[in-house]
Amino acid sequence: MKNILRSSPLFLTIIVVACNTTQPETAKETKTEPVFPKGEKITSTNFTGTAWLQMLVPNDSTYYTSIGNVIFEPKARTNWHKHPGGQILLVTDGKGYYQEKNKYAQLIRKGDVIKIPPETEHWHGASSDSSLTHIAISTNLQKGSVVWLQPVTDEEYNSGQEPLSSSRPTPYH
Repeated sequence: MKNILRSSPLFLTIIVVACNTTQPETAKETKTEPVFPKGEKITSTNFTGTAWLQMLVPNDSTYYTSIGNVIFEPKARTNWHKHPGGQILLVTDGKGYYQEKNKYAQLIRKGDVIKIPPETEHWHGASSDSSLTHIAISTNLQKGSVVWLQPVTDEEYNSGQEPLSSSRPTPYH
């Protein structure tokens, strides 16, 4: 009987600890605040839908680079365009698409990095069911600024989404 009484507190402690199903604070989903302000609504005809731009680094004669944070609402996208000096996109939130001319659209998500070679015709924007936020880095601006082309039609936008799977793509470039 003495052994049972001595081991009872230990047994009770083990049961209480084993039955505790609360998750530590770090394991819970938390909504994070955006790193950068939303910026100004883009009113250019070079975009379809609603998008926002917060310039982070304007072009200068030292770096020849401009950096902006762009937020696309669902279905918003750029026109087809190209950059004489290339572009890099760092996806920081949401999901969307990147497509080069005559290729299938690629699903892009938070954490993806897209390196776009100079003079490559492409477009990018949000998926139909999610917003997309990315940091756009225009490089080698001494070679020229973005060249805007025709809008991405609804047919191009919708057909570009069909061949995509839900699995994570390999890095595009």
